[in-house]
Amino acid sequence: MKHIPIRLGPLALLLAVISICMTTLGILTFTTARADLSMAEKYAATVQTRYGLEEEGQKFLLEAGKALEEGMDLQSLPDTTTDTEGVTWKRITDGDYSLMVGLRLKEDQGERLGIVSWKITKAWEEDTSMGNLWNGE
Repeated sequence: MKHIPIRLGPLALLLAVISICMTTLGILTFTTARADLSMAEKYAATVQTRYGLEEEGQKFLLEAGKALEEGMDLQSLPDTTTDTEGVTWKRITDGDYSLMVGLRLKEDQGERLGIVSWKITKAWEEDTSMGNLWNGE
C-alpha cells in the first residue's frame, strides 16, 4: 500500500486567513455594537428631555385653564410675557432644549384658551474649529 503525504502548508495558510478574517469581523461587530449603544443612550436622553418639556408644558396649560376658570387673565401667570397681539408666552428650559408655548384667548368661542405656538428648540452653536469653510454666499 502506497502512503500519500499530506501537505500542511496550504491548509495552515487557509486556516490563518480564516482566523484573521473572523477576528476582524468580531472586532468590527463589537465596535458597531458599542457605537449603537452610545447612539441609543444619547437618543434616550434626548427623548427623556423632550418628554419632560412636554409634561411641563401640559402643566402650564392646566395652570392657565385653572386661572381662566377663576376669572384671572393670562398675563397674571408667573414667568410669562404678553406681546402686543395678546399672545401670552412662556419659555420652559431644560439644558440646551427649550419649549416655547404661546397662548391666546379665542374671542369667537367665548373665553376659550387657544394654543398659538408649541415649539421645542435646541440651542446650537456653529463649530468653528476647522475655520470658516463656507460663508453661505
